[in-house]
Amino acid sequence: MPAFLLPIAGILLGLIIGSFLATLIVRWPEGRSVIAGRSSCDDCGHLLQVWELIPLVSFLLQSGKCRQCGAPIAKDHIAIELAAGLIGGLALSAAPSATGLAGAVFGWLLLALAALDVKHHWLPDRLTAMLAISGLLACFLLVPPPIYDRLVGGLAGFVSLTVVARIYKMVRGREGLGGGDPRMLGAIGCWLGWSALPLVMLGASLAGILVAVSWRLRGENVAADSILPLGSLMALAAFPLWLYQTASGGLAY
Repeated sequence: MPAFLLPIAGILLGLIIGSFLATLIVRWPEGRSVIAGRSSCDDCGHLLQVWELIPLVSFLLQSGKCRQCGAPIAKDHIAIELAAGLIGGLALSAAPSATGLAGAVFGWLLLALAALDVKHHWLPDRLTAMLAISGLLACFLLVPPPIYDRLVGGLAGFVSLTVVARIYKMVRGREGLGGGDPRMLGAIGCWLGWSALPLVMLGASLAGILVAVSWRLRGENVAADSILPLGSLMALAAFPLWLYQTASGGLAY
């Protein structure tokens, strides 16, 4: 396939992956099988036909509503499809090769974790483990960072946030970080290497500030202990860093 067509293929593949991720995000927290069972309308139970499952296209043709009962299709479903399509297109634009496909996998895993964290404040260990293992395996594509930096990044990410969480609990007497946050930062370190971790946390902090400011501007009551999904904020910072790292040939190690 010509290189200029790969980003388009990445978008199309991303839309398909996004449809699967949207289903996973709904079913997994409810204890339902992600693979078994046909998709259906959440309101009337109408079993969806093949032509009703085409990512993005079916949503547009049905005007965002169930064909049977007219109930609106959840907007976050289409948002995840579009985000996954964008991730696939950007990754294969940055690296129209196996490296770009690996980066797309990184972005799609981050997207699933971010959505689960926003909706359920849950970062499943199995998903963070997949993120970490895929990051270590990606080094065999012979792109930066090298395996040593990935291993150190995995350890440093996990240990640093674990220490922060314990100090916070000791000082404040309550939990300040979810148990999945250190594992997720460690998994991100397995992809980006240890030197990128401060940038991930800086980006997550800035994103968190913007979220808090937007709450204020909308007149929402933001308490001092309001929960910000750190995993989602880290995901938001990590994928752009991968894009930069890939386009520039790696951060300085």
